[in-house]
Amino acid sequence: MRRLMLVAFAAALAAPVQAQSPLDSLRGLKDQLKQDSKPAPQPSAAAPQAKPEAAPKTGPAADLPPLPAFGDVPVQDEVKHGRHIAGSLLGAAPLVDDPALQQYVNRVGRWVALHSERPDLPWTFGVIDSADINAFAAPGGYIFVTRGLYAMLRDEAELAGVLGHEIAHVTRKHHLKVMQQSQMIGAGSDLLARRLAKGDDRVRGLIGTGAEIMARGLDKDAEFEADRDGVVLATRAGYDSYGLPSVLQEIGRVAAGSDSVSLLFQTHPHPDDRLARLGEAMGARFDGVSGARNLPERLRRAQK
Repeated sequence: MRRLMLVAFAAALAAPVQAQSPLDSLRGLKDQLKQDSKPAPQPSAAAPQAKPEAAPKTGPAADLPPLPAFGDVPVQDEVKHGRHIAGSLLGAAPLVDDPALQQYVNRVGRWVALHSERPDLPWTFGVIDSADINAFAAPGGYIFVTRGLYAMLRDEAELAGVLGHEIAHVTRKHHLKVMQQSQMIGAGSDLLARRLAKGDDRVRGLIGTGAEIMARGLDKDAEFEADRDGVVLATRAGYDSYGLPSVLQEIGRVAAGSDSVSLLFQTHPHPDDRLARLGEAMGARFDGVSGARNLPERLRRAQK
């Protein structure tokens, strides 16, 4: 069985990119956001005067389905909201201009997501051009890693661990639940502005776009839960279970006052706390996993 899984693993990473690749889909999000944001045409002076009505909603969020305050959200509605948030993020921090890198990250991400409880979501991954050390997840399966965080990775198992953590946010619907509770994506903009005071200018551009829901921070328990799930997902996918803990160790060595981790440290528990919780949860249960791989030779470096 293990041999069959490893064969499938290699085949998945070697598979050709589909005609409509996730990279093409991501590139279209920003353009669609611009198109949706265009103001509606004004009626001509000669046009007959209609009965006054309430002004319709305009902008990219105008056509988004409403989210219920409680209960389940239809998958198609979740994906629409996630796509809107992803487009807003890309308006603030574009994709790294390296198609081969983006395709590689998508292959690894989709392989890990295949081992989750929601393998049928339209999972889409991207590396965004920001020096910050961070990663983001939006409802519906949209996940982004910053260039700054990607540069820290030493092997594919570490990438799988990072992506597994973000995949867990989606499968657990962490951000979606926050959106349901707040009913206003823009709530907390002032707080976020203060948190981003020392951050990357393009990431600060998230304020008021809808993508700020990804940067406001979740409950600490949600982050600890995503860490645990991320380790399990990476292990199921055939990677070394300690990829994510290794990344957390590296992040913990970055000076707390560094601009690159300003947002991360303000929206997440400190890496030392996350490592302590992971250590308690993992114990020695993952030490004997056979066939786990790190694959440093396969990690694709971003073009400079």
